[in-house]
Amino acid sequence: MTSKHYDTIIIGAGHNGLVAAAYLAKQGKKVLVLERRSIVGGTVVTESFGESFTVDSVQTGGMLRPDIIKDLKLSFPTRASSTGQKGTVLSLSTEFPFISLQPDGNHLTLDAESIKRISEKDAERWPEFVRFMDKAAYILDTAYATIMPRLPKNLNIREGYGLLELGLELRLAGRKDMLNFIRALPMTAQELVEEYFESEIVKAAIASVAIHDSTLGPMSAGTGYTLIHNWMNRGGLSHPNVGKAGEITNALADAVKAFGGEIRTDAEVKNIKVEGQVAKGVLLANGEEISANIVLSSADPKHTLLKLVGAQDLPPEFVWHTQSIKMRGSVAKVHLQTNGNHGIPEGTLVIAPSIKYLERAYDAAKYGEISEKPYLEVTTSENTVSIHFQFAPYALKNESWQVAGSKVEKLAIDTLSEYFPNLQSSIINRKSITPLDLETTYGLTEGDLNHGQLMLDQFLFMRPIPGWSNHKTPIDNLYLCGSGVHGGVSGASGRNVVKVLK
Repeated sequence: MTSKHYDTIIIGAGHNGLVAAAYLAKQGKKVLVLERRSIVGGTVVTESFGESFTVDSVQTGGMLRPDIIKDLKLSFPTRASSTGQKGTVLSLSTEFPFISLQPDGNHLTLDAESIKRISEKDAERWPEFVRFMDKAAYILDTAYATIMPRLPKNLNIREGYGLLELGLELRLAGRKDMLNFIRALPMTAQELVEEYFESEIVKAAIASVAIHDSTLGPMSAGTGYTLIHNWMNRGGLSHPNVGKAGEITNALADAVKAFGGEIRTDAEVKNIKVEGQVAKGVLLANGEEISANIVLSSADPKHTLLKLVGAQDLPPEFVWHTQSIKMRGSVAKVHLQTNGNHGIPEGTLVIAPSIKYLERAYDAAKYGEISEKPYLEVTTSENTVSIHFQFAPYALKNESWQVAGSKVEKLAIDTLSEYFPNLQSSIINRKSITPLDLETTYGLTEGDLNHGQLMLDQFLFMRPIPGWSNHKTPIDNLYLCGSGVHGGVSGASGRNVVKVLK
């Protein structure tokens, strides 16, 4: 059964897929977005798990790049620059509290005034730290807006121009900030925060943001980079727009339709049709074939290339490199519907008492075990409480996720209840999402929220694999446009792929 022909088919209605679709539809292209679930959003989605039980199920809140919001005329909160440059980065830490929970109930809000009660020296250093992180986030944001060249392949003019712009931004940052930014990328989060602060509570709270969503500990090389990455995507330490993640993707979906594009849900792509090393369209799980001039995939690289295309249509060396992409998801989510008497304040709250505590939590994941003393990050939206749990590795050594899900749920609730005794009695309903659920329901290979771990050998021009960092694949007319390229939860990858197509 063959359907009509399109200029472009986009696989996946996550934020990057929708960004790409909206830009292409705005150009007058005949665009079709195919989504395997019944709702759009991918991991940037707000969904219901029962009456009055609506949560950001995977990604908490979030923002889009302001240039995307402007280009697509979206009605969604934007962010302005604290440095006045292009409106790409805003430090929101003081607007949305970031709180380190303490066993004695004397919780610490990370701002200069609150930090002063435990360390005057740290309070004095806080403004300089925030200034540097804003500057570093701006530089990284500029890098993510650049189409990475296929090093060590020869550069083309367009890729060379992008790198020239990035080099100029580095120079404009000033010699000191430029060098500190470059130094920070390979550093451990522990090393980075120790350059600014003496208090263990302050250092650990900041370092927790560096390991968020990653299977790394604060003593792992490259967590300086992930700290900057997460600071950039959040606009600071804390999450903005909690409970409103779905507003981002719903606004994008509306834009796609307004520009004349089509979106089909409950439309799972089984295979990408390849003839003579050229993508010709897709085959759906229901047997329907849809042809197109171009196919974009916002699914992760492993799923796209090894399952939707298949090794038989790819060069052997490329297959080996794709198989070697490190996924290693270790995040679980526990969402609680309460009667409102949980006692948890608004903001982003972390259980991260020390650097060593965080490192020991990570140690468990290295051996395929669930952390008995986990790093938790907690947010609330109305009467719901959402617990981000690390570390819960996808590849468990001695148990299956069909059994281990209840263990994570109990650990999360019991651990948080030590700080908020009223939590247990306030719970009405609950929903847990394991790394296996992230794979089977949300399409994330090994439950990896980043479509490939953010590591020094898997970032910028080495992402998703060296030599293939510019969205292209060995299959002509097939391009990657998800977070597996680079950019995180910002829409940059979806926008950049459109530049490649020009």
